[in-house]
Amino acid sequence: MPCRVLLAEDHQIVRDGLRALLEQAGHMVVGEAADGRTACRLAHKLQPDVAILDVSMPVLNGLDAMRGIQRVSPRTRTIFLTMYAERPFVLRAMQAGARGYVLKSQAAQEVLRAIRAVLRGAVYLGPDVAALLVEAYRHADGELDDPLTLREREVLQLVGEGRTTKAIAGVLGISFKTAESHRNRIMKKLDIHETAGLVRYAIRRGLLRA
Repeated sequence: MPCRVLLAEDHQIVRDGLRALLEQAGHMVVGEAADGRTACRLAHKLQPDVAILDVSMPVLNGLDAMRGIQRVSPRTRTIFLTMYAERPFVLRAMQAGARGYVLKSQAAQEVLRAIRAVLRGAVYLGPDVAALLVEAYRHADGELDDPLTLREREVLQLVGEGRTTKAIAGVLGISFKTAESHRNRIMKKLDIHETAGLVRYAIRRGLLRA
């Protein structure tokens, strides 16, 4: 069943390969984004059937981009195509409403299988991911708890990307004082008081690449 697809991935060469794969299979790539915030804007405008996202993207990570897409295009089904196989990423993605999770290390055909499945209303997990998810639920240990709000995660990601407080305020459309307040609140919640520590936390949470 052909469908309209939005691609969000910050590596052009990966997007090019995905576009070729999808178009060969009869799907239509209606938009491409190199960061999560652009993906949300395009989803609002284009209302795609499926959005294929990476977990780690600039400006806004894939998990929060998916939440934004769900708000502006609720009929869009999200599939993650990512290198992150660690169970915290998989669990957070599925709990947040992802319909598919495929690893980049798996065969390209897994992406097409995932699309077919989610268009039928099913959930699709790549073979390695399915085994990992079963094991994770057998040993649930509260590792998904996140004390930060969506806005605080956005600020944290931008801090990790090396943005100044003034730049963060510009990206998010908020005042300098508000951006500074968010940063201070993040440090207090996490009990982390230096930028390097915030960066390490953001990497563990999949907001940044190591």
